[in-house]
Amino acid sequence: MNRFRFTRPLASFLTLAAFAFSFALSSPTSVRAQGLVSCAASAGALGGTYVTVNSDQAQVNVRSGPNSYLYDKVGILLTFESAPALGRSPGGDWIQISCPAAYGGSGWVYAANVTLTASADLPVVAIPVTVTPEVTSTIDPALAAAFPPVQPTVARLPTFTPAASQPIPVFTETPVQPLENNFNGILIIAVAALGAIILLASFFIRR
Repeated sequence: MNRFRFTRPLASFLTLAAFAFSFALSSPTSVRAQGLVSCAASAGALGGTYVTVNSDQAQVNVRSGPNSYLYDKVGILLTFESAPALGRSPGGDWIQISCPAAYGGSGWVYAANVTLTASADLPVVAIPVTVTPEVTSTIDPALAAAFPPVQPTVARLPTFTPAASQPIPVFTETPVQPLENNFNGILIIAVAALGAIILLASFFIRR
């Protein structure tokens, strides 16, 4: 008779399956344990216009306004959960949904994370005012007195001073001395003439 053998691979598989099953059962509970209310509505309360969380989103945050940074989370929606749609933001990136358990009875979800089922166009809803921060920045009076504000000194910009005008040089021509008063010129001409005569004489003598 064959006996069933409890092998190590079988034990690992059963352990993994039990862990996955327990995680699947406990994940919605752990998500909702964060202090956020669920905005999911029953099928009979959805009406003709509602949103459904996409299959690739494990959880969608419901915020008090259409912005992830300026508004707090007021609720959540899990995968395939639905809620009635009330309106949309001016740009259409956010959808306002009904969430009776949240403060104000409504919230906003990012449109890319849900699928809208609507029989008509959603109306544009005015964006709510952002929440005033609990802590406002103040300046310590003693610290402010220790470092008084420095008044800027008024300094005139340097002005342009044109340079003094320079006198325009005037060139005068040297008067040409007459030939009779220019002994050096006469001497040069005489030497040149004598040289020319000697050159001509030597040329004819060779012939």
